[in-house]
Amino acid sequence: MELGVKVGSLFLKNPVITASGTFGYGVEFKDFGELEKLGAIVVKGLSLLPREGNKGVRITETPCGMLNSIGLENIGSQAFIEQILPLLPWEKTPVIVNLYGETFEEFGELASIFAREEAIAALEINISCPNVKQGGLLFGQDVGAACRVCEEVKRSAGDKMVILKLTPASPDIRALARALQDAGADALSLINTIPAMAVDIYTRRPRLSNIIGGLSGPAIKPIAQKLVYDVVSCVDIPVIGIGGIMSPEDVFEYILIGAHAVEVGSANLIRPTSAFDIVEGLEEVALKLGIDSIEEYRGTLST
Repeated sequence: MELGVKVGSLFLKNPVITASGTFGYGVEFKDFGELEKLGAIVVKGLSLLPREGNKGVRITETPCGMLNSIGLENIGSQAFIEQILPLLPWEKTPVIVNLYGETFEEFGELASIFAREEAIAALEINISCPNVKQGGLLFGQDVGAACRVCEEVKRSAGDKMVILKLTPASPDIRALARALQDAGADALSLINTIPAMAVDIYTRRPRLSNIIGGLSGPAIKPIAQKLVYDVVSCVDIPVIGIGGIMSPEDVFEYILIGAHAVEVGSANLIRPTSAFDIVEGLEEVALKLGIDSIEEYRGTLST
């Protein structure tokens, strides 16, 4: 059974990637499985300088999902390169860095920093985080701003593959996807979390200190799949599906609608062995489907 997939210039041994913000910097999960068995690792979002993130309550559970408002807390690009990157099995499992900037210039500067690192396989550009006041979602909802970010990154990224991570809050995600393809994006990943909130009737306060957070988990899978389906139908570049992936069967659902690979997110927070378990279950599901390869199954949905 051939589980390997090609996503742009990257070859992954299987289509399971860990989603940014749910798998730490990768090294934190070494005790739960072999990182070398994953398709790729997307590390926690990185900014130029360290960020403290949002204060107060930053995570709360919801029916079939969770809300988070971490605010992109991270150790900064230089500390990651010096302290974390050498510990990752980048020669066996591609390492993808997720980049966050507050300005167009910051995105370009970050890209130039990571372009010099042999251990980095690709850059995933966060233009879709709902939990920060500057950048993030603001870029992802404006086609012109999103394209400018893409162009700034491409100019500085050297030979690194550039993936744009899209928000479900985009007014027209197909128009955004087509524009980013024209702006030079090598691949698209979607969706990021859905802007949402929850309240406590007893305290009469929001459950998150930031009021608004990002909804993820099984509750968003039907929305994510619809948007992935929409984007796959209108671009020629690879699409990586994200949203509510909890099992090997969920992976094949995204592959069926045309995704080249998937990112596993909230499942890692529920059960830290999730991504590894999903990889282990892929071959059994493929046998049940009667297919010899992932590529053979991709995009074969009958409508």
